[in-house]
Amino acid sequence: MELIIDAIITGILTGGVYALMASGLTLVFGVMEIINIAQGAFVILGAYLSYALAQHFHIDLFLGLLITMPVMFVLGVLIQVLFIRPLKRDRTMLSILVTFAVALIIEGVLTILFTANIVTLKAPYITQSFRIGNFYLSYIYVYGFLLSVVLLAGLYLLLYRTKFGQSVRASMLNRTAAQLIGIDVERVSALTFGIGVALTAAGGMAFGATTAFNPGSSYDLISRLLTIIVLGGMGSLSGALIASLGMLIIENVTAVVWSPTWSSTVFFVLLVVILILRPQGLLGKLEGRKQ
Repeated sequence: MELIIDAIITGILTGGVYALMASGLTLVFGVMEIINIAQGAFVILGAYLSYALAQHFHIDLFLGLLITMPVMFVLGVLIQVLFIRPLKRDRTMLSILVTFAVALIIEGVLTILFTANIVTLKAPYITQSFRIGNFYLSYIYVYGFLLSVVLLAGLYLLLYRTKFGQSVRASMLNRTAAQLIGIDVERVSALTFGIGVALTAAGGMAFGATTAFNPGSSYDLISRLLTIIVLGGMGSLSGALIASLGMLIIENVTAVVWSPTWSSTVFFVLLVVILILRPQGLLGKLEGRKQ
């Protein structure tokens, strides 16, 4: 029983980080109706930026976010302006090809700069843990979860307590109507894409602190992130959060009570069943409601 409880706790802590990584992906789809296949590559890029700052400048992983997040935000805005904005027709389909090309470029550059060797982020709190009752919790998992909570709460406040957030939500509901009432949708899209990419800097740091990675790690990561936003409902931030927590808890519990080999399989079986019963995902909207 203790092993199951420990698996649930670990699933919650890890699921929070996955929700952070997936939030930018589902936010960008909600506003721009594009599928950012490069999201996984951005996460790995964020991990490598944290790695470079720690290795070469001895900057703490969390303090380094004050540098990496603005850098990734600017990168995201530039990519949106240069590669996404010119797409006027078939945006969703063409965005897959364009962002996949961006992912390949990022992977190639990272391979040249850092080689294909596996690396890990290092800090004292990564290997340390503390005890609560009969359970030992790693500091980095707790810190990563708290970081995710803070950033997701900040994103929520941005979307629901600011004028910019009103523009974002209006664009998510109806892009054409938002333009008609005077919202600069292209500007909103660029800033939203930048925010989505900036969040990957934090997600990448937390991911890299708990998982060894190399430039090719983005492939498995993007498959998981896409699964999360499909299950949660395309464009739904709360759906992404629920799906992230559910995915990691189910995988961890299955690995404990059954076998690690079947941990991912059980989740994907449940995913298929849920999508058969509810094709729009847990909190998604039926296709056709958005103009």
